[in-house]
Amino acid sequence: AMGAKGIEEKGKAENMLSDTLKSLFAVAEAYPDLKSSQNFLELQGELSDTENKIQASRRFYNSNVRDLNTKIETFPTNIMAGMFGFVKKEFFEADESEKANVKVQF
Repeated sequence: AMGAKGIEEKGKAENMLSDTLKSLFAVAEAYPDLKSSQNFLELQGELSDTENKIQASRRFYNSNVRDLNTKIETFPTNIMAGMFGFVKKEFFEADESEKANVKVQF
């Protein structure tokens, strides 16, 4: 995900990462000792924190894209945007399956 270029590619990488984590948690379900391990509990906390950071970053990015796109379309900033070649950017959107909360039992 870190080496992805472009919003669409980053979205695909994020979806792939999410799918991999779902597989990891499915494996953990089959091994109760793993679920109760301190390392696994710490991993669970870190993953939750990471997901929250990703969501906050997505909201921040989309807020800035909305502001940029508005300025590109609004007078008088649209004149400068046209002169300097600014173009509208795409929002960072998750797949529908990614928007649903994933139920993981530990």
